[in-house]
Amino acid sequence: MATIKKYKNALVLSGGGVRGFAHMGVIKALNEKGIYPDVISGTSAGSIAATLYADGYTPDEVMSFFKAKEFKKFIEIIIPKTGLVKMTGMANLLKKYLRAKTFEELKIPVFITACNMNTGKPEYFSKGELLKPLIASASIPVLFEPVKIGNYLYADGGVMDNFPIKPVEGKTERLIGVFVCPINYQEKIPNLKAIAIRSFNLAVNKNIVLKAPKCDVLIAPKEVDDYGLLEVAKMDKLFEIGYKEALKVLENPDATFKTRFLEE
Repeated sequence: MATIKKYKNALVLSGGGVRGFAHMGVIKALNEKGIYPDVISGTSAGSIAATLYADGYTPDEVMSFFKAKEFKKFIEIIIPKTGLVKMTGMANLLKKYLRAKTFEELKIPVFITACNMNTGKPEYFSKGELLKPLIASASIPVLFEPVKIGNYLYADGGVMDNFPIKPVEGKTERLIGVFVCPINYQEKIPNLKAIAIRSFNLAVNKNIVLKAPKCDVLIAPKEVDDYGLLEVAKMDKLFEIGYKEALKVLENPDATFKTRFLEE
Protein backbone atom coordinates (compact mmCIF):
# COMPACT_ATOMS: atom_id res chain seq x y z
CA MET A 1 0.00 0.00 0.00
CA ALA A 2 1.46 3.36 -1.06
CA THR A 3 2.26 5.86 1.66
CA ILE A 4 -0.01 8.91 1.56
CA LYS A 5 2.03 12.09 1.35
CA LYS A 6 1.11 14.99 3.61
CA TYR A 7 1.80 17.66 0.99
CA LYS A 8 1.41 17.86 -2.77
CA ASN A 9 4.11 20.47 -3.44
CA ALA A 10 6.95 21.31 -1.07
CA LEU A 11 9.28 24.21 -1.83
CA VAL A 12 12.81 24.36 -0.41
CA LEU A 13 14.63 27.71 -0.59
CA SER A 14 18.37 28.03 0.03
CA GLY A 15 20.24 30.90 1.59
CA GLY A 16 22.20 33.35 -0.55
CA GLY A 17 22.00 36.88 0.82
CA VAL A 18 20.62 39.37 -1.68
CA ARG A 19 20.48 36.55 -4.23
CA GLY A 20 17.36 35.55 -2.33
CA PHE A 21 15.45 38.01 -4.50
CA ALA A 22 15.76 35.33 -7.19
CA HIS A 23 13.49 33.18 -5.00
CA MET A 24 10.67 35.65 -5.52
CA GLY A 25 11.13 35.46 -9.29
CA VAL A 26 10.99 31.67 -9.10
CA ILE A 27 7.82 31.72 -7.00
CA LYS A 28 6.16 34.09 -9.47
CA ALA A 29 6.99 31.71 -12.34
CA LEU A 30 5.69 28.71 -10.38
CA ASN A 31 2.41 30.48 -9.65
CA GLU A 32 2.00 31.46 -13.30
CA LYS A 33 2.33 27.78 -14.16
CA GLY A 34 -0.33 26.88 -11.62
CA ILE A 35 2.10 25.51 -9.04
CA TYR A 36 1.46 26.63 -5.47
CA PRO A 37 3.50 25.24 -2.56
CA ASP A 38 1.64 23.57 0.30
CA VAL A 39 4.66 23.90 2.60
CA ILE A 40 7.94 25.83 2.39
CA SER A 41 11.28 25.15 4.07
CA GLY A 42 13.84 27.93 3.94
CA THR A 43 17.09 29.13 5.39
CA SER A 44 18.54 32.64 5.58
CA ALA A 45 17.29 34.68 2.59
CA GLY A 46 15.13 31.70 1.68
CA SER A 47 13.39 31.85 5.04
CA ILE A 48 12.54 35.53 4.54
CA ALA A 49 11.16 34.86 1.04
CA ALA A 50 9.21 31.86 2.34
CA THR A 51 7.69 33.72 5.28
CA LEU A 52 6.59 36.82 3.38
CA TYR A 53 5.00 34.67 0.67
CA ALA A 54 3.34 32.42 3.25
CA ASP A 55 1.99 35.56 4.91
CA GLY A 56 -0.11 36.14 1.81
CA TYR A 57 1.99 38.57 -0.21
CA THR A 58 2.66 38.12 -3.91
CA PRO A 59 6.26 38.11 -5.16
CA ASP A 60 5.74 41.54 -6.72
CA GLU A 61 4.43 42.92 -3.43
CA VAL A 62 7.44 41.55 -1.56
CA MET A 63 9.77 43.25 -4.03
CA SER A 64 7.95 46.54 -3.52
CA PHE A 65 8.65 46.43 0.23
CA PHE A 66 12.39 46.42 -0.36
CA LYS A 67 12.16 49.20 -2.92
CA ALA A 68 10.09 51.50 -0.71
CA LYS A 69 13.24 52.88 0.95
CA GLU A 70 16.96 52.77 0.35
CA PHE A 71 17.74 49.26 1.59
CA LYS A 72 21.01 50.38 3.16
CA LYS A 73 18.92 52.14 5.80
CA PHE A 74 17.65 48.75 6.91
CA ILE A 75 21.11 47.77 8.16
CA GLU A 76 22.54 49.54 11.15
CA ILE A 77 26.33 49.59 11.34
CA ILE A 78 27.58 49.10 14.88
CA ILE A 79 30.92 48.88 16.66
CA PRO A 80 32.14 45.29 16.09
CA LYS A 81 31.70 43.01 19.09
CA THR A 82 29.96 39.80 18.12
CA GLY A 83 29.29 40.98 14.57
CA LEU A 84 29.97 43.77 12.11
CA VAL A 85 26.37 44.63 11.31
CA LYS A 86 23.20 44.65 13.35
CA MET A 87 20.00 43.67 11.56
CA THR A 88 17.82 46.22 13.37
CA GLY A 89 16.54 47.68 10.12
CA MET A 90 15.59 44.30 8.66
CA ALA A 91 13.74 43.49 11.86
CA ASN A 92 11.87 46.78 11.59
CA LEU A 93 10.93 46.08 7.97
CA LEU A 94 9.60 42.64 8.87
CA LYS A 95 7.71 44.03 11.86
CA LYS A 96 6.08 46.57 9.54
CA TYR A 97 4.93 44.14 6.86
CA LEU A 98 4.49 40.77 8.57
CA ARG A 99 0.86 40.32 9.50
CA ALA A 100 1.48 36.99 11.18
CA LYS A 101 3.15 37.11 14.59
CA THR A 102 3.37 33.34 14.95
CA PHE A 103 3.98 30.43 12.59
CA GLU A 104 0.43 29.26 13.16
CA GLU A 105 -0.96 32.49 11.65
CA LEU A 106 0.79 31.98 8.30
CA LYS A 107 -1.37 30.89 5.37
CA ILE A 108 1.14 28.17 4.39
CA PRO A 109 3.20 26.05 6.82
CA VAL A 110 6.82 27.22 6.95
CA PHE A 111 9.99 25.71 8.41
CA ILE A 112 12.75 28.21 9.24
CA THR A 113 16.29 26.91 9.66
CA ALA A 114 18.69 28.52 12.13
CA CYS A 115 21.98 27.34 13.56
CA ASN A 116 22.15 26.90 17.32
CA MET A 117 25.60 28.35 17.99
CA ASN A 118 25.79 26.74 21.43
CA THR A 119 25.03 23.17 20.35
CA GLY A 120 26.44 23.48 16.84
CA LYS A 121 23.32 21.92 15.32
CA PRO A 122 20.62 23.15 12.92
CA GLU A 123 17.14 23.68 14.29
CA TYR A 124 13.95 23.86 12.25
CA PHE A 125 11.42 26.30 13.70
CA SER A 126 7.75 25.86 12.79
CA LYS A 127 5.77 26.83 15.87
CA GLY A 128 5.36 29.81 18.14
CA GLU A 129 6.99 33.23 17.75
CA LEU A 130 7.95 34.01 14.17
CA LEU A 131 10.19 37.09 14.09
CA LYS A 132 13.20 36.02 16.17
CA PRO A 133 13.82 32.72 14.33
CA LEU A 134 13.39 34.57 11.04
CA ILE A 135 16.02 37.19 11.89
CA ALA A 136 18.34 34.53 13.33
CA SER A 137 18.07 32.46 10.18
CA ALA A 138 19.50 35.32 8.11
CA SER A 139 22.23 36.45 10.52
CA ILE A 140 25.45 35.52 8.70
CA PRO A 141 28.18 34.87 11.30
CA VAL A 142 30.85 37.57 11.64
CA LEU A 143 28.84 39.96 9.42
CA PHE A 144 25.74 39.97 11.64
CA GLU A 145 25.08 39.59 15.34
CA PRO A 146 23.49 36.30 16.44
CA VAL A 147 20.01 36.34 17.95
CA LYS A 148 19.21 35.06 21.42
CA ILE A 149 16.19 32.78 21.64
CA GLY A 150 15.61 31.32 25.07
CA ASN A 151 18.99 30.35 26.49
CA TYR A 152 20.76 29.94 23.15
CA LEU A 153 22.36 32.08 20.46
CA TYR A 154 21.24 31.45 16.88
CA ALA A 155 22.81 32.46 13.58
CA ASP A 156 22.36 31.90 9.85
CA GLY A 157 20.76 28.54 9.14
CA GLY A 158 23.08 28.07 6.19
CA VAL A 159 25.97 27.39 8.55
CA MET A 160 24.63 23.88 9.12
CA ASP A 161 21.95 23.43 6.46
CA ASN A 162 21.85 25.77 3.48
CA PHE A 163 19.40 23.58 1.58
CA PRO A 164 16.89 22.47 4.25
CA ILE A 165 15.20 19.47 2.68
CA LYS A 166 15.01 17.55 5.97
CA PRO A 167 11.76 19.05 7.36
CA VAL A 168 9.76 18.05 4.24
CA GLU A 169 11.64 15.02 2.92
CA GLY A 170 9.35 12.03 2.47
CA LYS A 171 6.25 14.12 3.19
CA THR A 172 5.51 15.50 -0.26
CA GLU A 173 4.49 14.25 -3.68
CA ARG A 174 6.77 16.76 -5.41
CA LEU A 175 9.86 18.40 -3.94
CA ILE A 176 10.88 21.63 -5.66
CA GLY A 177 14.27 23.01 -4.68
CA VAL A 178 15.62 26.48 -5.40
CA PHE A 179 19.36 26.94 -4.89
CA VAL A 180 20.75 30.46 -5.29
CA CYS A 181 24.22 30.13 -3.80
CA PRO A 182 26.41 28.49 -6.48
CA ILE A 183 30.18 28.31 -6.20
CA ASN A 184 31.78 29.36 -9.48
CA TYR A 185 35.38 30.31 -10.18
CA GLN A 186 36.33 33.64 -8.58
CA GLU A 187 39.57 35.20 -9.80
CA LYS A 188 39.84 38.07 -7.31
CA ILE A 189 39.02 38.14 -3.60
CA PRO A 190 39.98 41.73 -2.78
CA ASN A 191 39.50 42.25 0.95
CA LEU A 192 38.74 40.74 4.35
CA LYS A 193 34.97 41.03 3.93
CA ALA A 194 35.19 39.25 0.57
CA ILE A 195 37.31 36.50 2.13
CA ALA A 196 34.79 36.05 4.96
CA ILE A 197 31.86 35.82 2.53
CA ARG A 198 33.72 33.44 0.19
CA SER A 199 34.73 31.21 3.10
CA PHE A 200 31.14 31.12 4.34
CA ASN A 201 29.85 30.19 0.87
CA LEU A 202 32.37 27.39 0.45
CA ALA A 203 31.56 25.94 3.86
CA VAL A 204 27.76 26.01 3.63
CA ASN A 205 27.49 24.57 0.13
CA LYS A 206 29.65 21.49 0.45
CA ASN A 207 26.66 19.11 0.66
CA ILE A 208 24.54 20.46 -2.20
CA VAL A 209 25.59 17.73 -4.65
CA LEU A 210 24.34 15.10 -2.19
CA LYS A 211 21.03 16.84 -1.60
CA ALA A 212 20.23 17.93 -5.14
CA PRO A 213 19.19 14.45 -6.39
CA LYS A 214 16.45 14.36 -3.76
CA CYS A 215 14.56 17.10 -5.61
CA ASP A 216 11.95 16.30 -8.22
CA VAL A 217 12.53 19.75 -9.71
CA LEU A 218 15.67 21.77 -9.08
CA ILE A 219 16.02 25.44 -10.03
CA ALA A 220 19.60 26.65 -9.60
CA PRO A 221 20.53 29.70 -11.71
CA LYS A 222 24.32 29.97 -12.02
CA GLU A 223 24.05 33.60 -13.09
CA VAL A 224 23.31 34.74 -9.53
CA ASP A 225 26.96 34.11 -8.65
CA ASP A 226 27.82 37.28 -10.59
CA TYR A 227 26.22 39.28 -7.77
CA GLY A 228 27.51 39.78 -4.23
CA LEU A 229 25.61 38.64 -1.15
CA LEU A 230 24.96 42.27 -0.17
CA GLU A 231 24.56 43.83 -3.64
CA VAL A 232 21.08 45.20 -3.00
CA ALA A 233 21.00 47.49 -6.03
CA LYS A 234 20.71 44.41 -8.27
CA MET A 235 17.51 43.06 -6.72
CA ASP A 236 15.45 43.52 -9.90
CA LYS A 237 18.04 41.70 -12.01
CA LEU A 238 18.17 38.82 -9.52
CA PHE A 239 14.37 38.58 -9.53
CA GLU A 240 14.45 38.39 -13.34
CA ILE A 241 17.16 35.70 -13.30
CA GLY A 242 15.10 33.54 -10.95
CA TYR A 243 11.93 34.04 -12.98
CA LYS A 244 13.52 33.13 -16.32
CA GLU A 245 15.42 30.14 -14.91
CA ALA A 246 12.26 28.75 -13.34
CA LEU A 247 10.33 28.97 -16.60
CA LYS A 248 13.17 27.22 -18.43
CA VAL A 249 13.44 24.44 -15.87
CA LEU A 250 9.70 23.84 -15.76
CA GLU A 251 9.77 23.21 -19.50
CA ASN A 252 12.44 20.51 -19.14
CA PRO A 253 13.32 19.83 -15.48
CA ASP A 254 15.24 16.57 -16.05
CA ALA A 255 17.65 17.99 -18.61
CA THR A 256 18.43 21.09 -16.58
CA PHE A 257 18.90 19.06 -13.40
CA LYS A 258 21.45 16.75 -15.04
CA THR A 259 23.33 19.58 -16.67
CA ARG A 260 23.64 21.68 -13.54
CA PHE A 261 24.64 19.03 -11.01
CA LEU A 262 24.99 15.41 -12.03
CA GLU A 263 27.41 15.96 -14.89
CA GLU A 264 29.69 18.49 -13.18
